[in-house]
Amino acid sequence: MTPHPRRPPTLLRFAYESAARAAHAAAHIAPRGDAKVLRALRARRGIRSRYTAWGAAARDPRRALLWMHAPSVGEGLQARPVLQRLRDVRHDVQIAYTFFSPSAESFAQSIGADFVDYLPFDTPAAARAALDALRPTALVFSKLDVWPSLAREASRRGVRLGLISATLAAGSGRRHPLAASLLRDAYARLDAVGAIDASDATRLVELGVHPETICITGDTRYDQVWARANGVDGDGPLLAPLRSTRPTLVAGSTWPADDAVLLPAWLELRRAAPSARLIIAPHEPTAAHLEPIERWGRAAALRVARLDAPDATTADVVIVDRVGVLGELYALADVAFVGGGFHAAGLHSVLEPAAFGAPVLFGPRCQASRDARLLIARGGGASVDSVDALRDRLRDWLGRDDARRSAGDAARALVQHGLGAADRSLALVERLLRGDTDRTR
Repeated sequence: MTPHPRRPPTLLRFAYESAARAAHAAAHIAPRGDAKVLRALRARRGIRSRYTAWGAAARDPRRALLWMHAPSVGEGLQARPVLQRLRDVRHDVQIAYTFFSPSAESFAQSIGADFVDYLPFDTPAAARAALDALRPTALVFSKLDVWPSLAREASRRGVRLGLISATLAAGSGRRHPLAASLLRDAYARLDAVGAIDASDATRLVELGVHPETICITGDTRYDQVWARANGVDGDGPLLAPLRSTRPTLVAGSTWPADDAVLLPAWLELRRAAPSARLIIAPHEPTAAHLEPIERWGRAAALRVARLDAPDATTADVVIVDRVGVLGELYALADVAFVGGGFHAAGLHSVLEPAAFGAPVLFGPRCQASRDARLLIARGGGASVDSVDALRDRLRDWLGRDDARRSAGDAARALVQHGLGAADRSLALVERLLRGDTDRTR
């Protein structure tokens, strides 16, 4: 029998729940504004009523319900291939999908779940109200975030708890003694955990997950990016006008700190390869980020155009001024540059371009990215820390077909090696829905 989870210290738990209650109260008075925190607060207005209304009108008690929580888009991308497979094999199961960040709101609507909404702030009362409305059979978290009050209240009701694509970085703040003390009870309540690799599994056990609940399932993002790459329509309205024999660098999710290295390196490369083309997609396609790139390009006597402009087909620099298309634009890349590696936020996903067989470049802040480390080890990617280093790597990969093909093949092979995680994660979810676990809480 597994010992009962260790509860966090009373004072720590009180502080956590007080903060959650304060956030709930702030939702009712949050002013207008585009700041993410204000949008997150306002989105929680009336949230309990929305849950209750759906539960009364649409929850079918004769059917099992899987509640999947994915805080933001990254975790949602890990959840999506599992939910798609579940839809294919279990038509009897209802699906609820929740998220935390406003940046995931539009993505969440694309999931196709029966119920989609923000996750309430993590107070015991809010957790009980959500559980009363959804009446889930199983509650599964994507990647890492397991909410203490929700996990405790769900566990008390006999809801099976799971975690997929589970990963915990060596430097994660959750390993700090204070955070670990708060979260240990929640992680100890999990009935099934699919870890990305053995090192993640070891660290998760240190955080409170019981060893007998863990299996190695891999990262479902590999399945997701592979499916997307293979589903891209090269003759569609987005890609067909931009297809070219010109050497093309697609730079995705860049920040100004990335641009400060990328753009000078690109100009130096153009001296050796004047036909080279840059397609750049800023992480935040706002005027404050787009306009400096336009001014830079024109000052350098380059032909610059926004993505949907008629002259984008012949431009030297194509600026992507909308979201949701980068995953397809990587299909045009001979070489890719992924932003975040020169920015405090950290590196964005390197798997999307790798799935197309494009070698991937990124800045030095990549230590926390398992995928970046694997790409470097296999020769499918490289970290650069200066204008000169980036210029030299671009010259090599864009100037030598054999070097580019070898690196691109290595990048694609890495993604192919990771396939199958979605099927293994689906099997874990199905065990939870059946109640097929060997643990006693």
